[in-house]
Amino acid sequence: MTTKRPTLSRKTRFNWLIDAATFFTAVTAILSGIYFLYLPNGYQGGRNPWYDVTIIFGRATWTDLHTWGGLLMVAAVVVHLALHLQWIKSMGKKVGGGLRGHDMKLSRPAKINLLIDSTIALSFLLTAISGLYFFFTPEGPARPAFIWSSTAWDMVPTWAAVIMILAALAHFAIHWRWIKNVTYKFFASLWTRPANRRADQIA
Repeated sequence: MTTKRPTLSRKTRFNWLIDAATFFTAVTAILSGIYFLYLPNGYQGGRNPWYDVTIIFGRATWTDLHTWGGLLMVAAVVVHLALHLQWIKSMGKKVGGGLRGHDMKLSRPAKINLLIDSTIALSFLLTAISGLYFFFTPEGPARPAFIWSSTAWDMVPTWAAVIMILAALAHFAIHWRWIKNVTYKFFASLWTRPANRRADQIA
């Protein structure tokens, strides 16, 4: 005799997988970003005494983690946005109506959630664009100044990422119950737990 397993719809399961991928790639990009924030670029024998210091990994590995973690995060977020496209369209119409003086018909918690999600979206966009700038342009003095200087490009992802992390923490807090429940159901649905032996004997 076996206990009934929690079930999840295919859509919810896929949504959880994309959210998990977004979370873990974001953590990878954030940790590697912190490494480079406190251990900036330099060169052997230069003024940077922390050049090529090893903290779990060497600098080259941290570079790969930051680059590919960031790219995979962008891909996961694109899929996440595609899954929530209808919600985005609906909120866009309501916000547009609000700007024209109409009632958005949103509760206060919904407005707060919308503000947090919009902050995450904008800060993520700035972080992703600046990351792509560094990915596709050569290092050194030859790096082109697109819109603004490379120094400014270096500062944009730093502060945008800080804002994104803070907003993401608020997003997690608001949706914590959903995250906890769906995560439990996701893993619990992967196996069938046997009922206790006494129940088997009674049956």
